[in-house]
Amino acid sequence: MNKIELLAPAGDLEKLKMAILYGADAVYIAGENFGLRTASKNFTEEQMKEAVDFVKKNNKKIYVTCNIIPHNDDFEGLENYLKYLEEIGIDAIIVADPGVLMIAKDTVPDMEIHLSTQANNTNFNSANFWYRQGVKRVVTARELSFEEIKKIRDEIPEDMDIESFVHGAMCISYSGRCLMSNYMTGRDANRGSCAHPCRWKYSLVEEKRPGEYFPIEEDERGTYFFNSKDLCMIEYVKELIEAGVSSFKIEGRVKTPYYVATVVRAYRMAIDEYYKNPDNYKSDPSWMEEVKKASYRDFTSGFYLDKPDGESQNYGTSSYIRNYDFMGLVTLYDTDKNMAKIDVRNRIFLGDKVEIIGPDCETIYTTVKAIYNENMESMDVAPRPKEQVWIDFGYEVKENYIIRKVSVENQGEN
Repeated sequence: MNKIELLAPAGDLEKLKMAILYGADAVYIAGENFGLRTASKNFTEEQMKEAVDFVKKNNKKIYVTCNIIPHNDDFEGLENYLKYLEEIGIDAIIVADPGVLMIAKDTVPDMEIHLSTQANNTNFNSANFWYRQGVKRVVTARELSFEEIKKIRDEIPEDMDIESFVHGAMCISYSGRCLMSNYMTGRDANRGSCAHPCRWKYSLVEEKRPGEYFPIEEDERGTYFFNSKDLCMIEYVKELIEAGVSSFKIEGRVKTPYYVATVVRAYRMAIDEYYKNPDNYKSDPSWMEEVKKASYRDFTSGFYLDKPDGESQNYGTSSYIRNYDFMGLVTLYDTDKNMAKIDVRNRIFLGDKVEIIGPDCETIYTTVKAIYNENMESMDVAPRPKEQVWIDFGYEVKENYIIRKVSVENQGEN
C-alpha cells in the first residue's frame, strides 16, 4: 500500500527543519517572489539551497510556491528563477496561473508541476484538462466534499495525485481568490499581500441611518461574520485516504515552529496508526487534544462532510485560542551533567510543570528541577527569549525536543 504524503508548511528554515524532524514527508516553501505569503519570512536563494540540502539528507521532498495570480509586470525574472529551482533540486513547483504554467513548461520542461488550490479545482474535467497540460498533481479547492473528491479520483489518470488541505486557516473567499483585501487596503491577496479583512470586526449600517451601527447578533456591537473557524480533519484520516487523497496538506507558513511541529507530529501519529490496521482504524481523541495545544480558532470540518453553516463561523472574535506556551527548544543534552541546554522562547521558572515532546517519543510530563546559566550559576527563572540555559528535567532528552507548558490564562483549568 502506498502511504499518503504528509505535507507541511515552512515559512523559514527553522520551521522547515522542525516540519521534517517531526514527521512531514514533504514541505512547501516560497522564495522572495512569486508566492502567496509575503507575510512569512520566506527564503533567499542561498537559504533555499540550504533547505534543499537538509530535506534531501532526510530523504524527503520540497516544493516551491509560484502561485500568485500575476499581472503583466509580475513575470519579470520568472524564467531565471525557475531555472535556479531546477538547478538546486526542487522536487516540484506549485502554480495557479496558465501563463506561469506555460513559462514553466518552456523553461524547465522536466520540472514536476502541482496546480494550486488558487486555480479553483472542483471537478474531474478540470483536473483532466490540467493533466493534459503537464500537471502531475491537483490541489483541490477547499469547497469539496469527500464524495466529490472520490469522484475526481475515479475519473482522472492513476498517476495524477490529489492533494487536499486537512488543517489550518480557512478563507472566506472561494479557494482564496479574494478581492476584499485589494479593494479595502490596496494589498492584493492574489499576489501574496492579503490584509485578512475577513478577520476584522464588522457592524451593519442601514443606508438612511449613517453612523448607526446595528449588531448582527444579540448583545454584540459588532461581529466577525466573515471569520471562519480553522479546518481540522485529524478525526477523518481514514475517510480522506479512502476518498483518494494522495497528500494531506497543512496550512500555515506564517505560523510558529512550535505550531508546525505540534500539528505535524499529531497527524504523523494518526497516519501511521491507520497503516498498522486500516480495516480496524479508529481515531484517537488524544490526537485532537494534541493539535489543540497549538494555537487555533476553534475547528470545523469545512465542506468535507456537508455544506458549512453558521456553526462553521466564529462570530465573536478573530483571536486565536492559545492553551499552551512554547517555552524552549533543546539544543543539546549533556549526559555528564544530566541536563539539557535550552534555547529559551518564553520565561521558564524553577518548579514549572512542563510537557516535553519530540518526534520519536511519547509526551513527557515533568517539572523544572534546576536552572543554570551558561556559567553554571543557579537561577530561579530564565527570563529572556533566545537566552541559553541549562535545565534539569529529571529525564534524558534530545536535540530539537520542545518544552511547553499550560499558558498562564489556562493554568486554573488544569
